[in-house]
Amino acid sequence: MLSRWPQLVGAEIADHCTPLSLRDGELVLQAESTAWATQLRTLQRQLLGRIAAGVGRDVVKRIRVVGPSGPSWRHGPRTVRGRGPRDTYG
Repeated sequence: MLSRWPQLVGAEIADHCTPLSLRDGELVLQAESTAWATQLRTLQRQLLGRIAAGVGRDVVKRIRVVGPSGPSWRHGPRTVRGRGPRDTYG
């Protein structure tokens, strides 16, 4: 199913999200932005219908959408509590 992702959901949606996992009927999608995460949440019913038509009714039962992950400021094994490198900007 994941190899046919663009054919199942359409090219525009496939360009803006990536399927991460499919486990126990739950498909996890990662959106490229928070705006697309919101859009995908509103399109859940249509996506479930398209996926069911393409691969079968009981393969995907739920969709969970996660947004993009933010940058990590941690480098190395030791960290200091506080705001980190943002402290130096004013």
